[in-house]
Amino acid sequence: MARDRKTARKSKAKKEVNGSPEAGESAAKKSKVAEKKEENSTYTRWLMKSEPDSRIENGIDVKFGIEDLKKETNQTACWDGVRNYQARNFMRDKMKKGHKAFFYHSNCKVPGIAGIIEIVKEGYADHTQFDKKELHFDSSSKVDKPKWFMVDVKFVRMTKRFISLPELKTIHLKHKTEGGPLANVSLFTKARLSVMPLTEAEYDFILELENTDPVDKSCTPETTPSDT
Repeated sequence: MARDRKTARKSKAKKEVNGSPEAGESAAKKSKVAEKKEENSTYTRWLMKSEPDSRIENGIDVKFGIEDLKKETNQTACWDGVRNYQARNFMRDKMKKGHKAFFYHSNCKVPGIAGIIEIVKEGYADHTQFDKKELHFDSSSKVDKPKWFMVDVKFVRMTKRFISLPELKTIHLKHKTEGGPLANVSLFTKARLSVMPLTEAEYDFILELENTDPVDKSCTPETTPSDT
């Protein structure tokens, strides 16, 4: 039940970079090539963002945190509402049953990783695109040719501690200069995506952080949700 607003922005070919429209067009082409290369890669680990705090958009509360997932029947829910083509492609074409993902709390006081979920149903048409009452209704999408897709996810467990965005950013910047598995992690290189791939090395490194003390305890939520 991701509430992914339309954050995708088409690169403007005429955008000036260093005063040159041609440079802007070149940068846009390179970005598209990089996206295609990533979509053609094989991933088994993911990071999926959703908002844990209430926020009303067009009369609809977009809140869906990991505690909400735990309250669902069988602690399982569809991850609907994604309206970004690259994120859509990952869910439609790349996510497979059994793949693990981090449940990431976004757009809140302290963003970060709260727990682990598992893909239990592979990509299928997102029903919200056809419902006029839904926030993410898309009049251009047809039932016989859906534009948007989703997967079903199941709660696995909470991480032993909350792994905050500031902590991950500190490590990312260190790895960029000194080398390390988070040097090119999608969370910072493709921040606009609500569904993003992780390499096994990135996933394993982040997961191991739960067994260490946080870099900055001031960036950790006061309480950690229970596993039940």
